[in-house]
Amino acid sequence: MLARRYSVLMTTGRRKVTLYVDEDVLRAARVRAARTDRRDSDIVEDALRSYLGFDVVERVWAHSDLDEEEAMRLAVEETRTVRADRAVKARVDASRRP
Repeated sequence: MLARRYSVLMTTGRRKVTLYVDEDVLRAARVRAARTDRRDSDIVEDALRSYLGFDVVERVWAHSDLDEEEAMRLAVEETRTVRADRAVKARVDASRRP
């Protein structure tokens, strides 16, 4: 059952896309790729998967008997919590700037 659920998150194939990102983001991705001996695209894909909550779903499925619906609900809830926390931190940081 875990294999079936996990396969939902696994890519069945890679697809080429064009993205526009800030120079500093691209530079950071390239530095991370070089330091870890990986491709730039792998770094970007990992970051997107993390931001979209794929890592949360994978961790829940690996360590839980939750069904797919409950696991997805939990992942969405966690993602929203993290985003809300980031927004609060950004507002606090912005209010501290002169």
